[in-house]
Amino acid sequence: MSDHEIIKQSPLGQGTAYVNTYDPSLLYPISRQISWDEKGVNRASLPFRGVDIWNAFEVSWLNPKGKPIVRIAEFRIPSHSPNIIESKSFKLYLNSFNLTCFASESDVVALMRRDLSAAAGATVQVQLSKLDAAPPFERFQGECLDELDVEVTHYQPNPQLLRAGSRIVDESLYSHLLKSNCPVTGQPDWASIQIRYKGPALDRAGLLAYLISYREKGDFHEQCVETIFMDIWQQCKPQKLTVYARYVRRGGLDINPYRSSLDSLPRNCRLSRQ
Repeated sequence: MSDHEIIKQSPLGQGTAYVNTYDPSLLYPISRQISWDEKGVNRASLPFRGVDIWNAFEVSWLNPKGKPIVRIAEFRIPSHSPNIIESKSFKLYLNSFNLTCFASESDVVALMRRDLSAAAGATVQVQLSKLDAAPPFERFQGECLDELDVEVTHYQPNPQLLRAGSRIVDESLYSHLLKSNCPVTGQPDWASIQIRYKGPALDRAGLLAYLISYREKGDFHEQCVETIFMDIWQQCKPQKLTVYARYVRRGGLDINPYRSSLDSLPRNCRLSRQ
């Protein structure tokens, strides 16, 4: 089966029967290597590490008396895992808890950790929180690019827009103008993105135009962030680089890929559109 067919066979491309009793077979893993195969690149050789943080806002199950329990869930999938988990299948899997009784919350956490780790191919961290414990909104640290007066003519990724000077800086830049599309349904995926780096100063207008150029790109969130990281890395030669995107939720889930040349892990900051 070709890479395109693998993606088309995912739940995103199919009619849906909603299941409300526990069913781990609903999870649909997709190899992270697929998009890099098209470029002839072995993903394992790329100079980043990181994590995909998923937040789920529609998590519920029944206690032994049949009373619903509701929680917000945080899932951390390491970027070195061989697979992503297709988002609709993730949602369907979470739905399957809705009418299932569990003895305790710790049983739910253990089951989710087991199932998601099996699908991703690496250990997935799971944390459940009560709704009143949800953190307040924050903002990315750094300087926002969005008020720059740029002319945009590309709506497919164009790394040639990225330029850097000779002055060495250590700075954080961010934008709320990132948009890509689901590779199966074509639905828009909106995001805010932070670029933290040390190295030759990025041309800010070029960087903003480059980020906007994803506007008609059809790809998974994780792949978009990895491509952005690699384009900046190769075009601008920073000494250190971190790319962190916070996507707007769809279907009760938001996905937040983080890729860095450093051994660092992100905070799960909640932005205003999340």
